[in-house]
This record gives sequence, C-alpha cells and structure tokens, in this order.
Amino acid sequence: MDYKHAAQQVLDAIGGASNIVSAAHCATRLRLVIADNGKVDKKALENAEGAKGVFEAQGQLQIIFGTGTVNKVYDEFTALAGITGATKEEVKQAAAAKAPWYQRAIKTLGDIFVPIIPAIVASGFLMGIMEALNFMVNNGFLNIDTSGSVYVFAQIFSNTAYTFLPILIAFSAAKVFGGNPFLGAVIGMIMIHPNLQNAWTVASEGVQTYQPVFGGLYSIPLVGYQGHVIPVVIAVWLMSQIEKRLHKIVPAMLDLFVTPLVSVFVTGYLTLAVIGPIFTTIEDSIINGVQALIQLPFGVGSFIMGGLYAVTVVAGIHHMYTIIDLGQLSKFGYTYWLPLASAANVAQGGAALAVALKSKDQKVKSMALPSALSACMGITEPAIFGVNLRYFKPFLGGLAGGACGALYASIVGLGATGTGVTGVTGIFGILLHLHMPLQYLIMMAISFGVSFAVTWVIWKPEEVKENA
Repeated sequence: MDYKHAAQQVLDAIGGASNIVSAAHCATRLRLVIADNGKVDKKALENAEGAKGVFEAQGQLQIIFGTGTVNKVYDEFTALAGITGATKEEVKQAAAAKAPWYQRAIKTLGDIFVPIIPAIVASGFLMGIMEALNFMVNNGFLNIDTSGSVYVFAQIFSNTAYTFLPILIAFSAAKVFGGNPFLGAVIGMIMIHPNLQNAWTVASEGVQTYQPVFGGLYSIPLVGYQGHVIPVVIAVWLMSQIEKRLHKIVPAMLDLFVTPLVSVFVTGYLTLAVIGPIFTTIEDSIINGVQALIQLPFGVGSFIMGGLYAVTVVAGIHHMYTIIDLGQLSKFGYTYWLPLASAANVAQGGAALAVALKSKDQKVKSMALPSALSACMGITEPAIFGVNLRYFKPFLGGLAGGACGALYASIVGLGATGTGVTGVTGIFGILLHLHMPLQYLIMMAISFGVSFAVTWVIWKPEEVKENA
C-alpha cells in the first residue's frame, strides 16, 4: 500500500489543508475536525486507498484504515498538510466547540460516565455470576460451601460499586466540570451519609424522619441518594461553579481554607434541601416513563426502541442511556434497557455478515467480515458506518433485527445485572444475564438471524458499484 498516496487522496477529498481544524488518530481511525464540511467529498474518501469506511460522529470526520495502517497514513497526512498532530482529547475538544448545545450536554454525560464504566462492569459481571451461583446452589445443581471466605467476599464485592455509586459519579463529574474531584467525592459521600435513611429501605419502611429547612419554610425527607444519578451530577455541577468563583475572589492566603469549606457546606445544604428532592422526582419520572414504554402490551415499546437504538448511535447520543441503565438497576435491580442495546448491536453484526457473504467485492468483504465480528462483541461503529449505513439497506436490515430481538427480550422480561456503554453487549453481554442465559442467547439469535435474512433479501451486491 502507498501510504503517501492514500494520505494525499484524503487531503484532496477534504478540501485541502486549509479546511483542517485538527487531526489525530486512534487505533483504527484517522480522526479529523473539519472547518467546512461542505467541502468534503465523501465518495472520494470512501474510495481512498486503504480506506475501509467513513463516518461522522461527535463532530469528527473519521476514516477507518485499520490497526497499524492508520499510524502510517496519519504520519504522511500531517506531513503533506503541514500541520502538527493533536491528541485524541484535543480533537474531541475542537469537535465539541463546534457542536450544538444538546450534543455538548450529551458529550458531558459521556465524559462523566465512561471513566467509571470499568467499576460498574466489574460489579455487574460479579453480580451476574453470584446470582447464577445462588440459583444453582438453591436448586441443587451445585454443592459448594456458601460460608467460605471466597463466596462471602465475592458477595460483598459484587454490589460495592452500586452501593457507593454517588461517590464514583461525583468524583468523575467534578473532574469534568473543572472542580476539585475530592470535594466532589465529599458531596457524593454527603448524599449517602449513614445518618440519612438508606434509600433502599424506604419502600418497605417508609420515610422515618423529616427535617425542616430554610428556617422551617418546608420539610424534606432525610433519605439518602443510593443509586441515584441526576441529583448527584447537578449537585457537583453547582459545587464546581461555586468553587471556581471562590478561587477568583478569595485572597490566596485564605483560599485553601475558605473555598473548600464554603463550597462543600453551601452545596451540601442546597443538595439536601432543594436539588435532591427536585431532581430525584424528575429522575424517577424518567425511569418510570422508560419502564412504561418498555412494558407496553405485546412488547410494542421495546420493538420501537430496539429498532431505533442504532439510529441514536449514528446521532452520537447513546451515552445518555447510562442514566437509564443505572436508574433501572437502582429501582428494579435489573436494567431492562441494556438487552435492547445488545439486540440492536448484534443485529448490525448480522447485517454486516450478510453483506460480507453476499458481496463479490473483496474490499467490501475484507471490511464487512471483521466489522460483523466487532458488532457481535459490542462495538458497532465499524459495521454501522463502514458497511451498513454506507449501503443503507443493510442498515435497515439491522434495524429490523434489533426491533425483533428487543421484542422478544421484552416479552420474556430479560434484564441485565449491570451496564456499560460498549463492550458489555453482544457475546460478552451474557455475563450480565447469567440468571436468564437461554433467553439471552435466543434474543441474540433472533436479532442476528432476522437482520441477516432481511439484508440478504433487500440488498444486492450490484449496489456497491452504484455507490462507488
């Protein structure tokens, strides 16, 4: 492959060096922020030597070259364009500056939750394993010592991330909002302080204590915020704003003492007195609304959302679903949303495989086959942007498969014990469904099979030439 030629083709297709705001690369993709997207020739980009797909996401133009290749194309590209390469984070910031407010808000949520996903995933996987073990022990399928240290400790470890979730969210949110992450963690600790009634006990015991606030203006329930998300994010945003303003006006010799004290006290009081009660009600309304949609008769709501999920991935707004997942885990013990995402992701893999097997073009095959496998592992961008959306009809086949798989998941009441934006759906997602493994496998088979069949019927290999 001629890497310099490929880089020149990309540079020409995007309108030259003057149209580049920023450039970087990840493991597989050349990531560009473009000044004027109207100057970009996507057809030329897709036909550039070595290019396996082109798509736009979160304000970035991304060209898939593959592992190893992208590094060499990137080096030639920056040399030809006469620009200095940027980091992925710098490119993200440049792209965010161009995005509309709602995309920036959704990106902020992603920035908060993506770093804590490993902790949530670890607990979710362990919860699924322990639930499966408990089921097998209680039903006589296994005979193991449940009083042993390994079993007892694993049971403790399995729900730790969810028990202290407000602290994790608060720490991460403070970093994103520009506040002191340790002060943010303190706000999270305040919201689950032991002197507050544990939120998990309210359903069975009712609210035990009310506290008058603002001089007796009204009273609030002294209940913790275990499992809540939105109130924590809002509270830490407020704390960060207060802290940053105090840093500007408090004399340097007093800043170390005054700023943390005032930031924590004012935010803590307003959180328990105002922010918590209001935004808990809003969050509960959102979760109940989503659950009502999923539980519409005959699985209609899940059918619709399973079909539309991939569309939200294309729009780059799927990170917001973490709030729904965490809210449902807190309220119901399972997230009924994650199986819909898993069905949609696997379906895009089925559509990409149909393209790979039906196409006679070796370039299409080499792009579609690994993309199909990636989607089945939970990473759908290569399949969606590199294959299915490029030829469109396969994308529709993927939507059909996602809808049918989600319909089945709703009918059997399939829920996951944990969550994650990517990488915990598809094949690996079964670890979050060990309490209903057969139903999960059937859902995947339906999603994959329907999307494969629909794509095979409606897509013709000749369309590759028509789109070339």
